[in-house]
Amino acid sequence: MSTLLTGIAELVTNDPARREDQADPGDRLLGIIRDAALVVGDSVDGNAGGKKVIEWVGPAADAPDADNRRDLGGRAVIPGFVDSHTHLVFAGDRSAEFAARMTGTPYDGGGIAVSVAATRAATDDELRALVAGRVAEMRAQGTTTVEIKSGYGLTLEDELRSLRIAREFTPHTTFLGAHVVPPEYADRRADYVDLVTGPMLDALLADGLEASPAAYVDVFCEPHAKHAFDEDEARTILTAGRERGLALRVHGNQLGHGPGVQLACELGAASVDHCTYLTDDDVEALAAARGTTVATLLPGVEFSTRSPYPDARRLIDAGVDVALASDCNPGTCYSSSIPFAIALAVREMGMTPAEALYASTATSGRSLGLDRRLAVGEPAELAVVNGPSHLHLSYRAGVPLVRSYEP
Repeated sequence: MSTLLTGIAELVTNDPARREDQADPGDRLLGIIRDAALVVGDSVDGNAGGKKVIEWVGPAADAPDADNRRDLGGRAVIPGFVDSHTHLVFAGDRSAEFAARMTGTPYDGGGIAVSVAATRAATDDELRALVAGRVAEMRAQGTTTVEIKSGYGLTLEDELRSLRIAREFTPHTTFLGAHVVPPEYADRRADYVDLVTGPMLDALLADGLEASPAAYVDVFCEPHAKHAFDEDEARTILTAGRERGLALRVHGNQLGHGPGVQLACELGAASVDHCTYLTDDDVEALAAARGTTVATLLPGVEFSTRSPYPDARRLIDAGVDVALASDCNPGTCYSSSIPFAIALAVREMGMTPAEALYASTATSGRSLGLDRRLAVGEPAELAVVNGPSHLHLSYRAGVPLVRSYEP
């Protein structure tokens, strides 16, 4: 069965083939078609992983017939958001920590231990229900693809179950056993690094890379936080993961200048996330790594910690691949809203509305190995904006305007 979607005031395709003859820079970047239509059909022979696929895209005046017809009433259609950095497998509440930060208590990563204790104490069914609720919340705001990290278990058994639960909701899962050093290893840091790089990785890959519940290995490389990992520890962890066939992601340069960005670029990480404090050398390294390493910015964290925002304009002007994600987590950003991240990026980080949307769809997708376009043969991963243009995502900040398209 096929469905013709009409009444699309603006269709954002992210398709380079649609960029020719576009006068406006935002239109060129996003491959916009106005007064558009598209046809969504069933997948054929397992194409697109069994998802609905796009069968036709173009001006509404040229639209073909379809089995069904749905009028969107002058709304905009965009690619579904790709949230490429989340920590959804956790239990417990840290709202008091947020309140303390609002009155001047600085963030240093120590509160993660609170979430670790609550997560370890939760049952599988409790964690599963919590993740399901958070994923549903994301879909209600236009997110159709999500990456989920472990990192609130920090024992072999709890990291494994966190990843297995995450894998029930997404194939884009990341092993973050190196989130922080857990309290029981506070005086034995080397032993914990050995646990992460040995038994933990071995258990993840016991049945082979294809069967692993994790696709990536990540590390919180932050010498400014005593609970996190320094350059040598981070290199050891990332190298061990890469040698076992996992791709790399890095938390870097969040709390101050440090080695995380340079390490990510050197090792060919798919993404280095936060990038709040950058030297000229860091920016040059990211520009040189374009096409390999994406700089994923997480402005909800700066909002929630009262930290300086990353300078997205500096990165874009230098030729860096910039993505946006939520970093939904219980401590530094308990927001699942990509539209909120887009509004912050436009208001505080020097991005245009078009750049922010592209960063949260195409570039964020690229960091997960995805080609997020609305084009013939691509999965029908799209969202509908209750407004005539993508500009409303930042223009009407805080208003629930966008939802994932449900066939």
